[in-house]
Amino acid sequence: MLKIAIPNKGTLSDTAVDMLVEAGYVGRRDPRALHVIDERNQVEFYFLRPRDIATYVGSGALDVGITGRDLLLDSGSDAQELDSLGFGGSTFRFAATPGRFTDVRQLSGVRVATSYSRLVGDFLQSHGVDATLVQLDGAVESAIRLGVADAVADVVSTGSTLKSQGLEVFGPVILQSMAVLVSANPSLEGIDVLRRRLAGVKVARDFVLMDYDLPASLIDRASVITPGLESPTVSPLRDADWVAVRVMVPKSEMNHVMDELYELGARAILVSEIHAARI
Repeated sequence: MLKIAIPNKGTLSDTAVDMLVEAGYVGRRDPRALHVIDERNQVEFYFLRPRDIATYVGSGALDVGITGRDLLLDSGSDAQELDSLGFGGSTFRFAATPGRFTDVRQLSGVRVATSYSRLVGDFLQSHGVDATLVQLDGAVESAIRLGVADAVADVVSTGSTLKSQGLEVFGPVILQSMAVLVSANPSLEGIDVLRRRLAGVKVARDFVLMDYDLPASLIDRASVITPGLESPTVSPLRDADWVAVRVMVPKSEMNHVMDELYELGARAILVSEIHAARI
């Protein structure tokens, strides 16, 4: 059986489980369960601390896992990123008291608090900066106020948490993180099926199926608006001057595309959800 590591809690857990259920795997009925067997799909799920998943997968104890890109890079394990899964996005930035630092090179010789010492250390080293890293397990934004550090490196979303502590971000983005599928041996049997299924879920979430009728003389111009993944499906109608078009469109662009098609001359424009896909 393929052994898959899943976050047992935190921001990645529920979405990862939902994505796997949409991909046809069994869900976790008991939220306290740490091990679930899916006989039909020949997989076992192990629910682990998100920070530990890359270590287990990198060691070969488990075959594949879902974790954050930040946690993968910080682990230093032999696991490698296979695919980005499209959720759990976060941004890592430096922050300090306003006006204290404006450039990452100014961190040489000072204390930087973080929960991701390997990730931040590698970034600083790549910029030729020799700083003292202070390892903390969460709530690093308090480190400066409490005199433990001169700057912090942490996840930034809206920046409201840092601002509430009297801090502001500076310097370049350290990392754009996201949930990723990881493995130390991507050629293992079953991993290719898992990847295809998860990719299909992403397509179903990100795209819609659009149908519309159009004068045949306008098909080339319509294809510029809706090129599809390869090309649109075009079918004849009873009226030889018109055709029916079916095409996949990014969900985020759906209404703009409908407006453009209508202005071009398309009619009977319909949108359908995609429940599953293999691309």
